[in-house]
Amino acid sequence: MKKALNLGVIGIDHGHIFDMLDEMIKEGCSCNSFWTDGDPLTLQEFNKKYPNIKRKENKEEILNDSSIDMILISSIPIDRAGHSINVLKAGKDVMVDKPGCTTLDQLNNLKKTVKETGKIWSVNFSERFHVAAVAKAEELVNEGKIGKVKQTIGTGPHRQGNYERPDWFYNRQSYGGIITDIGSHQIHQFLVFTNSNEAKINHALVENTTKKDMPGFQDFGEVNLTGNGGHGYIRLDWFTPDALPTWGDGRLLILGDKGFIEIRKYTDLAKSEKGNHLFLANNDEVKHIDCFNIKLPYFRNLINDVLNRTETACPQDLTYLSMELAIKAQEQAEKK
Repeated sequence: MKKALNLGVIGIDHGHIFDMLDEMIKEGCSCNSFWTDGDPLTLQEFNKKYPNIKRKENKEEILNDSSIDMILISSIPIDRAGHSINVLKAGKDVMVDKPGCTTLDQLNNLKKTVKETGKIWSVNFSERFHVAAVAKAEELVNEGKIGKVKQTIGTGPHRQGNYERPDWFYNRQSYGGIITDIGSHQIHQFLVFTNSNEAKINHALVENTTKKDMPGFQDFGEVNLTGNGGHGYIRLDWFTPDALPTWGDGRLLILGDKGFIEIRKYTDLAKSEKGNHLFLANNDEVKHIDCFNIKLPYFRNLINDVLNRTETACPQDLTYLSMELAIKAQEQAEKK
């Protein structure tokens, strides 16, 4: 049996496509063709970085290519569900950038299509799957190093001026809202670390205080959840200051009844400009773990899932629930 996959790409509108594709190529996958709509801001960089991946005139050429096993999607968020459904119906598995969908109707149609086709719909929650310190934290929690997890606190700060932003970035319908978009990362991690398979949203808020001329933009959001395995608080924003050496000081705190873990994902403020710092405190020790060289398991596991029809990278129901709660929290926040 072959140990790698041949990939196709549909939609390169968000820069996450580079990390998604790079990690799969590192695992031995190949990719020869892509399709994207129009001329996204990422196009020049994509062509420069991957000169051997040729652009197709229409996406059907990729959907109908029997040599392609899996398709990566990083189109405008509102279009991701439709592209995913087309790919699933073409008999191929999907890795899609988060948010994997922007409405509950889209999610329900995706569930129906996955059930009909038996194919994998995997949302790449990069703040978990691309962060080695989070992978290490999962190991430590599973080993019981902090006891039973009681709560997570996840922060998702971002910088608006990190690079040129397309028009859809400021359109609420296009990107899905700040909780659906960025918050899906933190909601996913809350479910993983509290081992919750159901949750209620106690509080959700979104607002725009900095770009009144762009009413579709949301610069702040927060969510409080209670799951059947623990509690969660989430804060999201677009307020990263210019002097910070990265796009956001993303953090995750995991509280257990016998200790706690703090992860500084992308920087250690005023100490180190590199990321993947993990701090552990329990009844036996207090230590800092540099996770820079920890292996990222998601990509190899997902390849194995495609080859063996398993669910080791991320259970399908967990992917569904992560997006469902994010969309419901977004809707709840906008009703206020």
